[in-house]
Amino acid sequence: MYNAQGKLSQSEVLTRYAPLVRRLGLQLVAKMPASVDLDDLIQAGMIGLLDAASRYKEDQGAQFETYASQRIRGAMLDELRANDWLPRSMRKTSREVESAVHKVEQHLGRSASEQEIAEHLNMPLGEYQTMLQDLHGSQLIYYEDFDRSSDDEPFLDRYCVDKADPLSALLDGSLRSALVDAIDKLPEREKLLMSLYYEKGLNLREIGAVMEVSESRVCQLHSQAVARLRAKLREQAWSGVEA
Repeated sequence: MYNAQGKLSQSEVLTRYAPLVRRLGLQLVAKMPASVDLDDLIQAGMIGLLDAASRYKEDQGAQFETYASQRIRGAMLDELRANDWLPRSMRKTSREVESAVHKVEQHLGRSASEQEIAEHLNMPLGEYQTMLQDLHGSQLIYYEDFDRSSDDEPFLDRYCVDKADPLSALLDGSLRSALVDAIDKLPEREKLLMSLYYEKGLNLREIGAVMEVSESRVCQLHSQAVARLRAKLREQAWSGVEA
């Protein structure tokens, strides 16, 4: 069904590209905490799709699906920004683990084992690993990292190109360089996991098969790696020098 201008109608756009919206939503929600609702992301993505359809012009030099994908992802990210999708309790736990990692590794002068971090937190290893599993979906960068009204002192301003949109900082050379350096210092298993997850795009089950561990263990190792990386970024921002 085309309108008078020869464009697909809204219903046709939604029908034809709904699988694209769902696929992009699944890719995003796979890296988010369990509290993020897929249906909410899909709904936001549909709005982004319609916006793309109304703005797209064939002479823009891009295929519609490529153009629409950018708009859909942007709408989903806006939805995450607009909602407090990370539970306050999870933020608190994430900060506790990050702080423990920083203190133990500063004291030891090397990467700390899970047992050493658990002892610093005065809890059994099993309890600490459960905490790590509960943190599945914890992110390298949160918007509050750039928010001076946050309870914590922000520590990523040093890397931020556009404070109105912290996601753009991910493309900044200084932050990219800092992340590459921090990842290179991870223990080998965690370095492999991060490569499989972020570079190869494998899910937790697939990574577990490669590493010959359970999916829940991959989840724990991922949370541990994220805590190490955030601690390293915070250390570099505090000191003002490369580690």
